[in-house]
Amino acid sequence: MSKWMALVCLALTLLLSVARANEAAPAAADPVLEARMLSITAELRCLVCQNQTIADSHADLAVDLRNQVREMLQAGKTDQQVVDFMTERYGDFVLYRPPFKATTVLLWVGPALMALIGLLCLVLVLRRRSRMPADRFDADEADAEETPNSSGPAAP
Repeated sequence: MSKWMALVCLALTLLLSVARANEAAPAAADPVLEARMLSITAELRCLVCQNQTIADSHADLAVDLRNQVREMLQAGKTDQQVVDFMTERYGDFVLYRPPFKATTVLLWVGPALMALIGLLCLVLVLRRRSRMPADRFDADEADAEETPNSSGPAAP
């Protein structure tokens, strides 16, 4: 009976703690400022996670950067001034959509270039294989099992 009482008490404690849980209060009292902060941080890459935005990341650095963006907006900076500050401090890498310029050309052209090189390699291999005689290829195992062994006597 004491086992059941302990389980009931545990269940009630969990239910009460869930019932008392409140929604997190926004960090800024001004919802417009908070929306601007989220809009800006959604365009900036987390330097720790690298595949998340600062708005989405829970890394300590991302939290610090969100607070810094919020403070800059409270100080009267424009959205572009905040983005320019972050770019100046961390480079174009911090931008989710870096500008097309000499230092980022490989970032923009690289994927297409790699796909083109892969396609060229595939074409060259297929052309080379099409020119090879048939006896250069190994027979499939299924083909080898179907052909009878002519060297031995036939089974009765």
